[in-house]
Amino acid sequence: MVDPSLQALSRLTAVELRDALASGDLSAREATTHFLSAIESRNKQLGAFVTVTAEQALRDAAAADRRHAIVVREGRRDELPLLHGMPTAFKDLTDVAGVPTTHGSAALEHKPAPEDGALAATLKGQGVISLGKTQVPEFGLTAYSENRIAPPSRNPHSLGRSSGGSSGGTAAAVAAGLVPFAPGTDGGGSIRIPSGACGLVGLKPGRGVVPSGASAGDTAKLVVAGPLARTAADAALLMDALVPRDEAPDGGYLANVGRAPEPLRIGVSLDSPWAGAYPFGIEQEAMDALTLGTKLLGNAGHSVAEAEIRYDNRYPEAFTAAWTAGVGSARIAPQREALLTPLTRTFRRRAQQRSAFKVNEALGFLRQFEHDTIAQYAEWDVILMPTLAQTPRPIGWFTGGGHSGEPWPSEWAGDADEDYKRQCEYAPWSSMVNVCGLPAISVPVHATAAGLPMGIQLIGRMGSELLLLQLAAALEAR
Repeated sequence: MVDPSLQALSRLTAVELRDALASGDLSAREATTHFLSAIESRNKQLGAFVTVTAEQALRDAAAADRRHAIVVREGRRDELPLLHGMPTAFKDLTDVAGVPTTHGSAALEHKPAPEDGALAATLKGQGVISLGKTQVPEFGLTAYSENRIAPPSRNPHSLGRSSGGSSGGTAAAVAAGLVPFAPGTDGGGSIRIPSGACGLVGLKPGRGVVPSGASAGDTAKLVVAGPLARTAADAALLMDALVPRDEAPDGGYLANVGRAPEPLRIGVSLDSPWAGAYPFGIEQEAMDALTLGTKLLGNAGHSVAEAEIRYDNRYPEAFTAAWTAGVGSARIAPQREALLTPLTRTFRRRAQQRSAFKVNEALGFLRQFEHDTIAQYAEWDVILMPTLAQTPRPIGWFTGGGHSGEPWPSEWAGDADEDYKRQCEYAPWSSMVNVCGLPAISVPVHATAAGLPMGIQLIGRMGSELLLLQLAAALEAR
């Protein structure tokens, strides 16, 4: 039997926890109670969760235990869902039935969602138990998770620093052991940025690989769903639940994640499509992570060499137009506009002033950018760079706000353009991967002298999600 004590359960990987639940060594109620206790103990410090749905989670756990008892008694254990009884959480951009979806905005009315969104429905169908909703930036727009409705999401490795965004609360929850793993969504780096900041494996699948990850208002087809986890195997397990079985690799992701890939040609590039608009520096800690990652990959038998990638300097304007189009059309009552953060308000106004022709022109450019960039990447099996150009940033650093951890006061004002510039300098290698529709993974490989995690990003060819997970597993082993 598995020891259900807090310390013992916290040491289990998601795969080990899944096995204990499936075997009956651990009940769903014991697992759920443990993680709810962890949330109760640490969330006030971290700000990872906006809403905790403890009563519903315990009801769902009891139902899972009843189902387990029935299938075992009747000899139908193979009918248990893949993630039977596994606690997780959904970021507060994802609808979960009966729970408000705030979208991180004080400008919206926070009514309970009438039904599960596609992502929550898919994972609940695979047996997960939702413990609540995690902190996000307003409408998921930024690389940090600070808004006007709740305290900011903090980095478990250093509470004065941000956990990133937009899946920032999710990353903080997973890194702190408040949930074993969790899904995030990524439209411009929103899985990889917080994974890099919090020392997690964060996989952004390629476009269309996870059907439940698509966003209805995403005309540029940037947004996908994927796993945030502490190990490559845990991420692979969640991918097995997210990807339809007939579209997954033979045997699934988890069964194959430990296999070493054949020697690859890996191109290292520090080029960024943001460099022309926002020339950025790369901190030594980011270069240290890249150097170590390069060495480890070379030691594993891969050929690693410099790759020079040229990006069209019209990219920043086109991406920004596509990225902010949705917030321009969001249904917000006029009297509540003032409750938007300065960045959201500024980009909403600009989006509303932008003509449909300009938006379509931007979308057309991005499709050409996708074609041209993939053609350059094709010389290599994988493209490698740091996940982030800087160490995790202090709370309030992007906005010029305070560090108190309290919700922003209504009179708070910040410089939206400086905020956006800082984000682009912090994460200059993220959004172009979404535009190209390619898979990419952030893998932790280094810790600074202050104990802050630093990761590398690997960008693969279309359909290479398993390969990226295998590379992450190999880096973990080394």
